[in-house]
Amino acid sequence: MKLSSKLLTAALSGLISVSAFAADFTFKVQSSDPSGDKNFQIQQQWAERVGKMSGGRLEIKLLPVGSVIKHTETLDAIKMGILDGHVTATAYFSGKDPAFGLIGNTVGAWSDTSQLLQYINYGGGYQVMTDLYAPYGVKFVGGSTTGVESFVSKVPVDGVDDLKGLKLRAPEGLVQKVFAAAGAAPVNLPGSEVFTALSKGVIDAADYTVFSTNQKAGLNDIAPHPVQPGFHSLPLIDVSVSQKKWDKLPADLQEILTVSVRDFAQDITTQLRIADQQAVKEAQSTPDITIHNWSAEERKKFRAIARSQWEEFAKGSDNAMKVYQSITAYLEENGLL
Repeated sequence: MKLSSKLLTAALSGLISVSAFAADFTFKVQSSDPSGDKNFQIQQQWAERVGKMSGGRLEIKLLPVGSVIKHTETLDAIKMGILDGHVTATAYFSGKDPAFGLIGNTVGAWSDTSQLLQYINYGGGYQVMTDLYAPYGVKFVGGSTTGVESFVSKVPVDGVDDLKGLKLRAPEGLVQKVFAAAGAAPVNLPGSEVFTALSKGVIDAADYTVFSTNQKAGLNDIAPHPVQPGFHSLPLIDVSVSQKKWDKLPADLQEILTVSVRDFAQDITTQLRIADQQAVKEAQSTPDITIHNWSAEERKKFRAIARSQWEEFAKGSDNAMKVYQSITAYLEENGLL
């Protein structure tokens, strides 16, 4: 009985010491996704894995969008110590510097998630993001994405010519500029109003998100001519933390966090790709929905239009020009232009 008491005391002491130690490495991280979204659920799984991989020494407290501050203000919140990190779309900070908009969503550049991740991890993107975040006291840990976004349309859109005069929803910034250059008539609407705007005929098409999310939301039912795979948007999702807190982490925890983000990128893109494949099968079994897939030639036409707008957008700042030069050099070296 005495031996059991000693063992119990030792075990409790160990738990207390681990908890106290872990508290020194707790990161309060806000996501740009709501808690009910699949994206957030996959991010939560990543946070839990970090805890297990570190033996409880590093804890990621993941918070849904808007929990502490607006999704467009997390960069400043990290700098001020209000947050310790974020998992967010880099393009949200384009108001601070157009460079964030250009690298955050290089419209028309990427045909597959692997292309963007290869650029970030091995093609110069990691250093570009590191340099962009340095003035804010923010450490770029790694990049991810979701998937090539689908295009929602009430009318058939089989190529660039079909975009002319098309009234569509697109977010402000580079996305709108590219669609306008292609001859479309972009309208600025929040994502929450896309369904209503399509159903009431305010718009005929929309740049929204991945196919599975659109299908689940019923967008393909009211706009039955989706383009899949999409031809336009593939957002960069970055996982970043406070530089000060990063510097306090021992080297092994820094490495665990870095590797975990690479795993997270593979995990979320794979899970969303599977979800998209299942959603496509569901849509194909619905007679009223017709999925359109642009030819390689039409995709190249759109990319050429987009590239002219990248160059114009890059004139907005020295940083944006560096992003433009980095991305176009990578695309050219890999035969993607």
